[in-house]
Amino acid sequence: MAYVVTQACIGCRYGECIEVCPQEAFHEGPNFVVIDPDACANCALCEMVCPVQAIHQAHGLEAAMQPFVALNAELARRWPKASYRGPLPQADALAARADKLALLDRGGEGPP
Repeated sequence: MAYVVTQACIGCRYGECIEVCPQEAFHEGPNFVVIDPDACANCALCEMVCPVQAIHQAHGLEAAMQPFVALNAELARRWPKASYRGPLPQADALAARADKLALLDRGGEGPP
């Protein structure tokens, strides 16, 4: 079962996960990264390095976070492969904020 990025990443996009992924399964948008479930090797390296605990195994994900399974799959098809760019400027200010789904920028062109 693949891993999934949840709302804790929105607005932060620290990027350590991108650097450790052996499958290059991450795709990035303007303010969020997602995991392509078909490319994920289920190695858990990304989960271990995420500074905001945004990455979880899709299997057993709490009910409130279940929509992120489909969201990761959808956006991975639309967004380009991710490359490490460092965190977004507002990352530290948003890191502890809960309920960030309304901040998600679904733009299809990837990061600026």
